[in-house]
Amino acid sequence: MAIDETGGMHGVRDMNAILALVDLSKQKAFGQELYKGVFLKTAVYVRNIISSHPFLDGNKRTAMVVAGVFLEENGYKIVAEEGEIEKYAIDVAIGNRDLEWMSTWFKKHAEKMKK
Repeated sequence: MAIDETGGMHGVRDMNAILALVDLSKQKAFGQELYKGVFLKTAVYVRNIISSHPFLDGNKRTAMVVAGVFLEENGYKIVAEEGEIEKYAIDVAIGNRDLEWMSTWFKKHAEKMKK
């Protein structure tokens, strides 16, 4: 979808990386959930899509679409100024940001949806 709307090359580079995303945010260690809360889970999805490059093109765009869909499924929508989402994705891609910062960004840029 992201490629169709914005251009680029279609294709999957690493199907295993995509399949690993399914249970990623549900991981536990010593019986404790590793990633608590919707914003931290969103950050984990974004980080892993951007860093693992599972698609031939559009990984940052796809990561942000996934974030938007995941947040909407959990009752939130992303609210950001023009260019903020792109800047966020680039910051993540160049490794400037950790999961805590990423999670806080989503918390700051998410608005609870009306039912």
